[in-house]
Amino acid sequence: GYFEPLKRYLTDDRPFFGICLGMQTLFEGSEESEGVAGLGILPGIVTRFPRSLGLAVPHIAWTGVSPMLRDPWPLETPSPRCYFVHSYRVPMPAGGHAPWALACSEYGERYVCAVRKGNCVATQFHPEKSGQAGLDLLQRWLQGRPVGLKGFAAE
Repeated sequence: GYFEPLKRYLTDDRPFFGICLGMQTLFEGSEESEGVAGLGILPGIVTRFPRSLGLAVPHIAWTGVSPMLRDPWPLETPSPRCYFVHSYRVPMPAGGHAPWALACSEYGERYVCAVRKGNCVATQFHPEKSGQAGLDLLQRWLQGRPVGLKGFAAE
């Protein structure tokens, strides 16, 4: 019974920070659990890294994070390397940009590694395992959005 209350919480633009699976659940679904609906807060399906890339999966590494939005809050610039451990990722949006795609990373191909829609922020990487840079990211989020960032419905 958590699905609808959580979805309502998010669509009411209440503060949320998702980490790894917490980011993936914001999408419409995932290949990891085919047939199970995601929250649908963000469009798209989370997919496994393609076997055709010949990559070791899961991807476990300190990898660069590149902001995609003009205002990268709560990320910092230049972005540090962050700690990733995952087998699934959010593919890059059509045209390489979406208003919710906060940052991307690369492992054989570019993929979305952080999202922001209103007060909802989520990362594929683990800020809690990313040293001081990750702690700083969480601190910026806890301090709140700067005045002037658009709300949930407007982004």
